[in-house]
Amino acid sequence: MEEFRRAYSRLCKESGTEPQETVLQQLHQLPQGRLDLATQSLTVDTCRALGKLLQKESLLTELILSDCMLSEEGATLLLQGLCVNTAVRFLDLKGNNLRAAGAEALAKLLRQNKSIQSLTLEWNNLGTWDEAFATFCGALAANGALRQLDLRNNQINHKGAEELALALKSNASLQQLDLRWNHIGLLGGRALVNCLPSNRTLWKLELAGNNIPGDILRAVEQAMDHNQDRQTVFRESQARAQVLSKEVRHLREEKSKQFLDLMETIDRQREEMARSSKASAARVGQLQEALNERHSIINSLKAKLQMTEAALALSEQKAQDLGELLATTEQEQRSLVQRQAKEHRLEQQEAAERESKLLRDLSAANEKNLLLRNQVDELERKVKSQQEQLFLTKTELTNTTAELKMRAIQAEERLELEKNRSRQSLEDAEHLRFKEVEHMTRHLEDSERAMQERVQRLEAARLSLEEELSRVKAAALTERSQAEEELIKAKNQVRLEEQQHQAHLEEKLRLLAQARDEAQSTCLQQKQTVADAQARASQLGTTTSHSPLLAWQELSNKDQEKVAEVTRVRLELQEQNGRLQAELTAQEALKEKAAALERQLKGELSPSDHREALLDRESENASLREKLRLKEAEIARIRDEEAQRASFLQNAVLAYVQGSPLRTLSPQK
Repeated sequence: MEEFRRAYSRLCKESGTEPQETVLQQLHQLPQGRLDLATQSLTVDTCRALGKLLQKESLLTELILSDCMLSEEGATLLLQGLCVNTAVRFLDLKGNNLRAAGAEALAKLLRQNKSIQSLTLEWNNLGTWDEAFATFCGALAANGALRQLDLRNNQINHKGAEELALALKSNASLQQLDLRWNHIGLLGGRALVNCLPSNRTLWKLELAGNNIPGDILRAVEQAMDHNQDRQTVFRESQARAQVLSKEVRHLREEKSKQFLDLMETIDRQREEMARSSKASAARVGQLQEALNERHSIINSLKAKLQMTEAALALSEQKAQDLGELLATTEQEQRSLVQRQAKEHRLEQQEAAERESKLLRDLSAANEKNLLLRNQVDELERKVKSQQEQLFLTKTELTNTTAELKMRAIQAEERLELEKNRSRQSLEDAEHLRFKEVEHMTRHLEDSERAMQERVQRLEAARLSLEEELSRVKAAALTERSQAEEELIKAKNQVRLEEQQHQAHLEEKLRLLAQARDEAQSTCLQQKQTVADAQARASQLGTTTSHSPLLAWQELSNKDQEKVAEVTRVRLELQEQNGRLQAELTAQEALKEKAAALERQLKGELSPSDHREALLDRESENASLREKLRLKEAEIARIRDEEAQRASFLQNAVLAYVQGSPLRTLSPQK
C-alpha cells in the first residue's frame, strides 16, 4: 500500500491539489489487498485521483467507501476507474446518497466490470428516479459476475421492483439479493414472485419491511429453498465432474506412460535388429572372402546365407507385428477417451433426472404438508382407535397362536396314529387306490375351480370397491375444495394450536409406530410358526409313505405338488384378505375425514346451512356405514369360507395319507 500512497500523492500534486491527510493516514495503516476509506469525506479531486489509480491497480480485492459523503461527480469518477479494474471483488458504497447520476454510473460499472462479486449499496436513493434505476436494472441483467447485491433503504417502489424482476429473469449469476426496508408493496412482491421460476441461481432474497403480504413472502421462501437445493445438486454434480476429470487425467497419464514404455521397448528391439543386421553384414563379407578362397564349400555357405536371410525376415515380421500392436494400442486409447466422454454425458443426464425428481418430490412434499395440516385434528381419534385395535389384535394373535399349537399337536398325534394304522393295513387297501386317486383328483379339481371362481368374485368386488372409493375420494375432494375456501380465515388461529399439539402428536405417532412394528413382528413370527408346522406336517405325511418302489415315489411327488398348490392358493387368499382389510381401513379413514369436515363446518356455517349440511352428512354417513357393514360381513363370510376350505383340504390330505393304497407295496414285518 506504500506504492499506492505515493502514487496518490503524485497524482494530487500533478492536478494542482493537496492530498487529504486523512486519506494518507488510512492508506498508511491499511493491510495488504484491502482499501478501507469508510467515514472519510472524499473530495472530487481525491475521487479523480483514486479513479485513475484503480484503473491499473491489480492488488486490491476489497474497496470500502461507506459513509464517505460522495458527490455525484466524485462517485462517477470512482466508478469510471473501476470499470476497467480486474482485481476488486468486494465494493461497499453504503450511505453515500447516490441518486440518478450514481445509478447510471453503477449501470456502466456493471456492464463493463467482470470481477466485482459483492456490491453493497445500502442507505442510498437509487430507487427515487425510475429511469435511472431502470438503467441500473438493465445493466444488472447483463452482468455475469456479481454474486451478492445489497439494496437496503434505497426508496425502491413497486415500479423499481418490476424492473428488478425483469433483470432477475435474465441474470444468471446473482445468488443473494437484499431488498429490506424499501417500498416494494404488493405489486412489487408479485412481480418478484413471478420472476423467480425463471431464475435458477438466486437462493437468498430478503424482503422484510416492504409491506408485502405473508403468502407472497412464503412463496419467495419456497422458491429460494428450491433454488438452494438446485445449487446444492449443481455443486455436487460439479464435484463429481471434477472427480471424473481427475480420473480421466490419471488414466491418460497411465496410458501415456504405457505408450512411452512400449516405444522404449520398440526402440530397444530396433537397436537389437540394427546390431544383428550389422553382424550379418560382417558375416556375409567373411563368407564372400571364404567363397573366393574355397570354391569347394560354396553350397554350405549358400545354405548359411539363406538361414541368415530367414532370420532377418523373421525380425522384420516381428517389427511389423509390433507396429500393429502400437496401432491397436492407440485405437484402444481413443476408444477409452470416447467411453469416458460418454460416461460423463450419462452422469450429466442422471444429474438432470435427479434434479427433476427432486423437484417432483418437493412439490409432493408440499402437497403432503398441506394435507397433514388438515389431518392434525384427526390423529388423536385415530390414536385411541388404533390402540384398541392393537389390543384386540394382540388378543386375537394369542388365541390364534394357542389354537394353532393345539391343532399342530393334534395333527401330529393323528399322523402318528395313522402311521401306525397305515403300517398294519397296507395289504387291505390296494383295491381302493385307483378309486381314491380319481376321487381326490376330481375333488381337487372342483376345489380349484371353486377357488378360481371365488378369486374372480373377490376381484370383481375389489374393482367395485375401488370404483366406489374413487367416487368417495372425488366427492371428498370437491367437499374439501369448498371447505378450504371457508377455512382460510380460521387457519391463522389453527396454526398456533397445531404448533402446540405437533410435538405431542409426533410422540404419540412414534409410540404407535413402535407398537405397530412389534405387532407386525409378532404376526410374522406366528406366520413363520404356522408355516413350519405345515412343513413338518407335510414332511411327516411324506415320510410315512416312503417306499423303495417307483409308483410310491411318483404318488408322493403328486401329493407334494397338491400340497404346494393348496398352500399357494391359501397364500393368495390371505393376500386378498389383506387387500380387503387395507380397503376397509381406507374407508374408515374416509369416514373419519368426513366426521372432521362435519366438525369444521359446524363452527363456520350459519344455523340453516349447518342443519342442511348436517342432514346431508348424516345421510352420507349412513350410506357409508351401511356399505362398511356389508363389506365387513362379506369379509367375515370370506374368512369363514376360507377357514372351512383350508380345514377341508387338510382333512382331505390327511384322509388321503391315511387311506393311501401304496401301503400294500411295502414288505411285511
